[in-house]
Parts: sequence; structure tokens; C-alpha cells
Amino acid sequence: MVLMAQKTHYLKTPLREADATAVSAGDIVYLTGTIYTARDEAHLRILEYDEESKSLPFDLSGGAVYHCGPVMEKKDGKWHTVAAGPTTSDRMTKMTPAVLKNHEIRILIGKGGMTGLAGTMETQKCIYLSYTGGCAAMAADMIQEVRGVSWEDLGMPEAVWELRVENFGPLIAGIDTAGNDLFRDVKERAETVFKKQFKKPFARD
Repeated sequence: MVLMAQKTHYLKTPLREADATAVSAGDIVYLTGTIYTARDEAHLRILEYDEESKSLPFDLSGGAVYHCGPVMEKKDGKWHTVAAGPTTSDRMTKMTPAVLKNHEIRILIGKGGMTGLAGTMETQKCIYLSYTGGCAAMAADMIQEVRGVSWEDLGMPEAVWELRVENFGPLIAGIDTAGNDLFRDVKERAETVFKKQFKKPFARD
């Protein structure tokens, strides 16, 4: 069954567990506060730090992680966001359970869903929010300030950028803390329809 939008939530970081559990798959979320970008290389380094019991240069507790490789420019000594569209979240799926276990992250943002993570999200009380791909410039407009950057040696898209956002969204809750997965449901429904269609005999002229 595909879940439809039920409620609209306006959330602010840092987030409590109750903030995450109040959101159901299909709900709309607008986020205000601090978010951190993190792609493949950043996830790998976070895990390296965890294995070595080193403190991260940023605080993910109660935080929101955005799967994004932003385009930045520096003007008058300050960073500004040019584009900040979401990247494909499934690339981070294998690393995410360990990252969530070690850090009290409450929100992941990206595009395309994260295969097989509904159980992990339920256990760790974290939700996955989907942002529309192709809206990089629009996303940049909702970023009020670049507060800092960590691990610049990874390169601009892979570094961890600390961003202050205002009503960032609309974001669609794709996976909630109850184990519901909008992307899984859509895929299963599509496969069922596909199989039914191909069971039908072909029409003859």
C-alpha cells in the first residue's frame, strides 16, 4: 500500500527523538536550523574516526545529514552556496547503519530512497526525507549561511559543509521510524502490476 501525505511538519535542529517519531511516511517536512552535507568519502571518514575513537570536528547529535555535493564559491572571504541538489542516497546505504549506530542522527535527506534500511531507521529513530532532484538552485536559495566546512582535503563535493537553512523543503518522508518505506511500497506495487500485465494474453490482429 502506498502511503499518501498526511501531515506537514515544521522541524528545527537539533532534533529530539520525538520529532522523528512524529513523522510518518508520506508526510511533508520543512526543516530549519543546521544541516551537514555528507557523501561517500565523508561517510568513510566518519567511520574511520569512529573506529579510532576520534571526535568528529562537527556534532551530529540530533542532527540532519544531507546527501549532497554542493557547489560553493568564496566572496569577500566567505563561502556562498551556488547549487545544493541532493545526490543518490543509495550509494551511502551500506555505511549508514554504522554511522547511525554511533551518532544520534535524526534525519537523512537525499533522493531515490535507501534500499533495505527501514529496519535500521526504526531501531535508530531516524527518518529519511526525499528532496526533488534537479532543484539544486532552489535548494541553494533556502540556505541562509555557510557556517563552516570540515575535511576540505576531500574536495568541494565530498567535504562536510555546515549549512544554516530556513524552511528547507518541501521534503517528503520516505522512511519513518515505524518501518514504513514509501520507496519500497511503490516498487512492490509496480512489480505486482507489471507481473499481472504480462500474465495477460497478447491481443491478436
